[in-house]
Amino acid sequence: MTKTELLHFPGRVAVLFTLLTTLGVASVAPAVEDPAPTRVTGDFISAIVVDVGTGMILEAQREHERRQPASMLKMMTELVVLEQIERGQLTMEDVVTVSGNASKVGGSQVYLKQGEQFTVRELLMALAIHSANDAATALAEHAAGSTAAFVELMNARARELNMTNTVFQSVHGLPAARGQLPDISTAYDMTLLGRELLKRPEALEWGSMAEAPFRNGTFTLHNPNKLIGKFRGLDGLKTGYTKPAGFCVTATAEQQGQRLLSVVMGCSTNNARASETTRLLTMAFNMFEPVKIIDGPGTALPMMVAVKDGKVREVPVTYGESLTVSVPRGRRADLVIDTDLTKQAQAPLAAGAEVGRALVKLGDRLLGSVPIVTMQDTPRGNWFHRLVH
Repeated sequence: MTKTELLHFPGRVAVLFTLLTTLGVASVAPAVEDPAPTRVTGDFISAIVVDVGTGMILEAQREHERRQPASMLKMMTELVVLEQIERGQLTMEDVVTVSGNASKVGGSQVYLKQGEQFTVRELLMALAIHSANDAATALAEHAAGSTAAFVELMNARARELNMTNTVFQSVHGLPAARGQLPDISTAYDMTLLGRELLKRPEALEWGSMAEAPFRNGTFTLHNPNKLIGKFRGLDGLKTGYTKPAGFCVTATAEQQGQRLLSVVMGCSTNNARASETTRLLTMAFNMFEPVKIIDGPGTALPMMVAVKDGKVREVPVTYGESLTVSVPRGRRADLVIDTDLTKQAQAPLAAGAEVGRALVKLGDRLLGSVPIVTMQDTPRGNWFHRLVH
């Protein structure tokens, strides 16, 4: 085991390169898991705050407890429709004809009437801003043929996102009717969904709007998120409320280049939902700071990877991506990079081939990782190269 210490990163971060030699392919770094977050209490059943960039959990309480998510699940309805648009299965300007079923859905609604027609964009805005249950139903029927088929798409996507404690039964999050099962999720699973939805700029555009016109300006969409325009940098994302679920919200805010995502579930009042979210996000922004550890591709690392059967004996490597992590204030000098690098790579190798990973740690806590990649093509050598090397 070879160790080389470097001190050239911003903030004089001590970087420790630990070359863990293995045979064959470099081991894959695990996903960033729960790094002993700050345990918080308040007027909620469960809560969590994560760094959007890395998924690192900053604060949490009963984040894996299964509860009804209410209208927060509409984030999945929105995501599935937006992904269908990305794949070309739908367009924003597709016309949706409201069914009799959609017109009868209660709760928060925009009072759709059977036979009315709206574009997909208009109904998405009604869902995202106004939390309209009838709009969610109309979109699901248009996208999948029925709400039951759309729920199957929602659950399939949840499995892909590793939302292991989530089962959707509806497209809107209303309480289950007699004989039906309720929607179930967790605060942690909602962060997985929220981080994926945040990759779509429309989600932030709509989530940050306090109100918007609908039905040619004869109806106004109102956002139930009381923090819009009141908490610095907050621009979404989705509220929820039913009696069994309590008051819930998945919220996101960006300050000084750092984006956080919070979820509270089971708050006692609308005011508590807003005040607890404000408190948790404020604590996290004050307790943690974003630190850019890795600049990304370009600069060769102070090690080479041996090449088997190659035209050259070794190939230079670099980081494949940049990385910024959330670090407790005052601890940036304690950050360490461990590199897990393959002992020998098999030619031929293309430039950019992954041959290891760099793991950013704070003590035993994994904060993030990036691939280590080759910097040039490495063709297979002839018999003489293979003999010499």
